[in-house]
Amino acid sequence: MRISYLCLLASLAITTLFASDQPNIVLIMADDVGYECFSSYGSREYSTPRLDALAEEGIRFENCHSTPLCTPSRVNLMSGKSNVFNYYNFGVYPKGEPTFANHLKDQGYATAVAGKWQLILDDKGISPTEAGFDTYCLWNMPQTSRERYWNPSLDQNGEILDLPEGAYGPDVCASFLEAFIEEQAETGTPFLAYYPMILPHNPFPPAPNSLDQSSKDDKPNFIDMVNYLDSLVGRLADALDKGGVRDNTLIIFTSDNGTNADLTSSFQGEDIVGGKGYTKDHGTHVPLIVNWPGKIPPEQVNDDLIAFSDFFPTIVEAAELPPKTVTESDGISFWPQCLGQEGSKRDWVYGYYFPRPYAESFDDKYRHWEVRYARDKRFKLYDNGSLYDTRMDVLEKRPLDPERSSPAAKRARLALQAVIDSYPSQGQAVDYSLVNGVRD
Repeated sequence: MRISYLCLLASLAITTLFASDQPNIVLIMADDVGYECFSSYGSREYSTPRLDALAEEGIRFENCHSTPLCTPSRVNLMSGKSNVFNYYNFGVYPKGEPTFANHLKDQGYATAVAGKWQLILDDKGISPTEAGFDTYCLWNMPQTSRERYWNPSLDQNGEILDLPEGAYGPDVCASFLEAFIEEQAETGTPFLAYYPMILPHNPFPPAPNSLDQSSKDDKPNFIDMVNYLDSLVGRLADALDKGGVRDNTLIIFTSDNGTNADLTSSFQGEDIVGGKGYTKDHGTHVPLIVNWPGKIPPEQVNDDLIAFSDFFPTIVEAAELPPKTVTESDGISFWPQCLGQEGSKRDWVYGYYFPRPYAESFDDKYRHWEVRYARDKRFKLYDNGSLYDTRMDVLEKRPLDPERSSPAAKRARLALQAVIDSYPSQGQAVDYSLVNGVRD
């Protein structure tokens, strides 16, 4: 009996030691803000010093591409699969599809999410608990109202919070994750803190840092919101420092899609119109900053293509966890690149975009027939045969003539068409019997 007891103690000690060696993961995703809005990427209109520091002390990726809209990007990111395999509808994460939180939780991680959910807007979606999160504080849940910023409606573990007058939603969510980090740091439990931020999606009210709290001017308020989200990233980094776990924590920062199309930003001598909702580069080109002190070499800038499907396998490899068992995953880990190694470089990124399949009609950027496309670092090919040189024509106004194209363009057309053909010709989770819109 005593031998069995000692064996049990030894087993528990080994388990505890293993757990304490596992890195913590903090994944932060801003809402509706493109790469052009961050000073580490060259903006002079916005000031994001905390993200600048994370980039300088880690790696900044120059060529990360999301989908053009909120829900599709969230499904893509959390599942590690292209939307063509599992996207059903706006506001829905497909039931039965494992998330990175499910995987980490199964490996002993404590898991928390705070911010914007938007994945259970009908009975086909899933709750945060089903998605693998132990605890949550979220807006855009079935029982929350429309207010996300001042005096917000937030669901914390099934209860609508009773907040003091003047509470600011992004602050409440950041405080929730700060407390979670503190608790796990005290117990030595490895953790995942996922922060799909509320900021800086429209509407654009003044932020806490706005000098004019009565301002109705969208652009100055948006700038303040971007600058304020940077301070919230800093708060989480400070919480890691305070808990003594900063040196064992992987921080990943990105955004779900491009900036709101009603906003224009000055960037390196150009005026960049926000591309949210569009498959053009300004709708999909997002920041990606990765930081882990002592693990990721500093001052790295990487131009490799990164897709949102790549985040799941990257997190798994960084944490040295068993690979997920899943079919139809097209993600490629970029963890070797984070370490300064060459890694498995992507030659292309595939895109599938069918944001609202069951809309009554297809008549705008959010309601249209499905679009499939593939791109490399220069060229982008759509399933209708249109090929664009995104270096010379970033707004995709001049499709290249197949007969008069350069040899490089002709080679790209063949290679990218092969990529499109390698994927299903229709969305595998879409119920086409319910599609009402007419194909163009």
